[in-house]
Amino acid sequence: MYQINHIKKETQSKHLIELKELNQNSSAIIDLDSGGSLQKLSIHGTTIIAGFKLLDYNTTYASAVLFPFANRVKDGKYTFKDKKYALDLNLKEENNALHGLIYNKKFEYKKEKITTNQATVTIGYEETEGVKGFPFKYAIFLTYTLSANTIELSVEVVNNDKVAFPYTIGWHPYFLSSDLYKSSISMESDKKIIFDKNMIPIEIKDIIIKEPIQIKNRLFDDCYILNKNWVKFNTPNYSLVIESSSEENYLQVFTPDKRNIIAIEPKTGPSNSFNNKLGLRTLNPKETYKINWKIKLQNDE
Repeated sequence: MYQINHIKKETQSKHLIELKELNQNSSAIIDLDSGGSLQKLSIHGTTIIAGFKLLDYNTTYASAVLFPFANRVKDGKYTFKDKKYALDLNLKEENNALHGLIYNKKFEYKKEKITTNQATVTIGYEETEGVKGFPFKYAIFLTYTLSANTIELSVEVVNNDKVAFPYTIGWHPYFLSSDLYKSSISMESDKKIIFDKNMIPIEIKDIIIKEPIQIKNRLFDDCYILNKNWVKFNTPNYSLVIESSSEENYLQVFTPDKRNIIAIEPKTGPSNSFNNKLGLRTLNPKETYKINWKIKLQNDE
């Protein structure tokens, strides 16, 4: 039995939407006032994502959708169609622009649907003015669907401008493990991006991954170029797979100070794509771009 609950906290000016399955004890909470981010995910009573309870959203961007660029733009500067642009720098200590322009936007409720098998809600944000360094008009819609052992995020971007604009897109979920030391990541990749001290790509290195990558005491801030559109995360109390509908896939893995949490971030382009052109796409006027990400629990397969 599925439910959709709207939770409005007037003291915090927050609008949360909860997708819930009562029989299987599964739920997802979306924060419309923080970029439409997924701030809680529990499947079959197991907590997978515990965003605002464990992390400061303003510094971690926990579960934010990253658009029109994922990760960094060096010095906030780039050139598109022979014109130079300069973004605001929200990572001043590195002199970079970080994680796009919608992570702190207020999304609006659009529609919802409940069936016997799932609960779905669609929210949206429209940029009608353009901002410094990205003076383009667009709309972005996020559709979250909770089903038996899966949360799916479908993203739709519409170019409402009269000119084309560049973009990549990513998702920044942090996953909770009961023991990160005993957790692992599996993927198919033979290339890794090497960064400079400010996390700007400087090289693509050939690698060999034969076995699951054991987390143990390792500190990650690594980007892999994936050969397949999936990655698996295994913990002592659950295993899941993250799938993407994109044909070109990059994966950022990051361990914050809290050692029971890890960010596993699917994206269509790496850091500084606006300049190095890796994974960079162009959306023409009136065109629409769509991508789906799916997190699926595998315990009972």
